[in-house]
Amino acid sequence: MNIQYKKGVLELLVLSLLSREDWYGYDLAEYLSRHIDIADGSVYPLLRKLKSDGLVTTYLSEESGGPPRKYYTITASGKEYFHKEKQDWLAFAKTVEKILEGEGSDE
Repeated sequence: MNIQYKKGVLELLVLSLLSREDWYGYDLAEYLSRHIDIADGSVYPLLRKLKSDGLVTTYLSEESGGPPRKYYTITASGKEYFHKEKQDWLAFAKTVEKILEGEGSDE
C-alpha cells in the first residue's frame, strides 16, 4: 500500500484509539503495526507532535513493577479535533469509493 495513504490516516487512528482508552506508547505502536504495515518508530514522532499541539497529554504509571511507563491520554481539544477529522475522513472516503466504483460520474 502507498506509504502516503498510511501517513495521512495515522494521526486519525492514534486519536481514535486514545479516544477509547489511555495507551502506553510501545503498546500503541505495536497495535498499529500489527494492523497496518508501518514501522514502530513512526508513531513516536506523531505522539510528540500531538502532545505539542495540545491534543494529547502524558502521565507516568508504575503499575508494571518495572520502571515508570509513559501513557498517552487524549485532551478535550483532542477529542473535538478527532471528531471533526473523523467526519471529514469518512466523507472523503465515501467520495473516493464512489469515484473508484464509477458512481461519481458527472456524465
